[in-house]
Amino acid sequence: MERTLIGELGQKVGETVLIKGWVSVRRDQGKMVFFDFRDRSGTVQGVVLPNSEAIENAKETRNEYVVAVEGKVNERPEKNRNDKAQNGNIELEVLQLTVITKAESLPFDMSIDGYNLDLGTELDHRALTLRHPRLQAIFKVQAVIIDSFREYMKSQDFFEFQAPAIVPATAEGGAEVFKVQYFDKDAFLSQSPQLYKQIVMTAFERVFSVNKVFRAEPSSTTRHLTEIVSLDAEMAFIDSWKDVRDMSENTVRYILSEVAAKCGKELEVLGATLPAMIESTPTLSLTEALEKLGAGADKDLNPEQERRLCEMIKEETGSDFVYVYGYPTKHKPFYVYPNPESPEFNEGMDLLCRGVEWLSGGRRINDYAQLVDHVEKWGMDPKKIEMFLEAFRYGVPPEGGFAFGAERMTMQMLELKNIREATMFPRDMHRIDLLLSSDNQDDKDNPQQ
Repeated sequence: MERTLIGELGQKVGETVLIKGWVSVRRDQGKMVFFDFRDRSGTVQGVVLPNSEAIENAKETRNEYVVAVEGKVNERPEKNRNDKAQNGNIELEVLQLTVITKAESLPFDMSIDGYNLDLGTELDHRALTLRHPRLQAIFKVQAVIIDSFREYMKSQDFFEFQAPAIVPATAEGGAEVFKVQYFDKDAFLSQSPQLYKQIVMTAFERVFSVNKVFRAEPSSTTRHLTEIVSLDAEMAFIDSWKDVRDMSENTVRYILSEVAAKCGKELEVLGATLPAMIESTPTLSLTEALEKLGAGADKDLNPEQERRLCEMIKEETGSDFVYVYGYPTKHKPFYVYPNPESPEFNEGMDLLCRGVEWLSGGRRINDYAQLVDHVEKWGMDPKKIEMFLEAFRYGVPPEGGFAFGAERMTMQMLELKNIREATMFPRDMHRIDLLLSSDNQDDKDNPQQ
C-alpha cells in the first residue's frame, strides 16, 4: 500500500490507509491504546481496539518509536471533535502496527503540555528538542522569512549570488574577526559579503545573497551570535539613500505579509503577534532621535535608547518600526557615503523593530578617488581589497544596499527572549553545540545561554 501523509487523512474518511512516522504520545485507556502519530505534514490520533491484530505490538510501542501503521480513517463522534486541532474531526483506527525503529526513553518530557526546559538544556539536546512542535514552528517561520526575501528580491529583478566565506580582508574593519590559517597565509572568516556584493553589483546592477557571516564579538547578550545568516541586497542607479530605504521597507512589508499568510498555525502555537508596519515607516536622523530621547550627541544609539525610541514611536504612530539615519561618518565603514552638505554625517541607516536593530544599509561611495581616500583614512591596506577597488576604477553608478540578520528578524517577529531560540545550532563565545568549557556548566540556567 502506498504511504499517505498524515496531513492528507482528512480527504480519506472511510478509507484504509498506510501512514509512517513517529509516536509522539502513547496512553492507555482501559483495554484500548491511544497514540498521537506525527510525520512531516502533521499529527493524528490513532486508537487500537482490544480485539485488533495490532494490540500486542501496541502494548510494546513507546514514544519516539518509528512506526508504519495501517488503519481506517473514521470520523470522530461529535462530542469528541476538536475543530481547532489538525485532524480534530477524524481518528485513525489502527488495524496493523509495525515498529520500524525502537527508541530509548527520552531524558525529559517532550509533550506539548509537559515541555518546560531551560534554554541551556534545550540547546544541549538540540538533536531531540527540534522534534517539539514549538521549536519546529520557529524554524518554519524562519524558512518563510528567508524564502520571502528571495522571492521579493527576484520579483524586483535582483540577481542572486553566493559570496565567499574566506576573505583576505575585513569589510567592516576592526578586530572582531576570526583569523584562519589559509595554507601559509592569514585569512579571515567573512564578517559580511559587502565588498563582494558591491563588485557583483557593478556587473548585474541589482544583486542579493543569503550568506553565513561571522563576528568574533566577545559578548553573550541575548541578541548577539558569532555566526548568523545575512540577507544582503545591493542596487545601482539610485538617486539617494531613500531609494535604499524604500526598497528595504517594501521587502519587510512583503516578508511580513508572507509570514502572515503562510504561518498562521505556527504563530498560534507560539502565541506571537507580528510587528505592525504602517503605511509610511517613521524616519528620524540620529540627531533627531537623540533629541527625542533627551540625550546628548553620540555616535550611535545604545540598546536601551533603541528600546525607548521604539516604544515612543509605537505610542505616537502605531508603528513597531522606525528608521534612523545620518550617523557620524568616522564611526562607520569606509564605503558608506558621506552627506555632501554635512560630510561629518553619512547616508547610512538602521531599521529598528521592537527595540532591536533589524537592518543596516544606506548609500555607498561610488567614486574611486573618494574610496581610495577613505581606505587611507580608515587605515586599511588597499592591496588586500584590490579586486574591490578595481571594479570602482572603471565606472560605477550611484548605489547602495542593505542587510538583514535572519535570526534577529525571527526573534523579533516571534517575540522570543533570546536570539539563540531563533537559531537552530547557535554559535557564540561559549558554545559550539555544547558549552565549550565545563566551567560554564553553571551557566545553563543563564537566559543568555
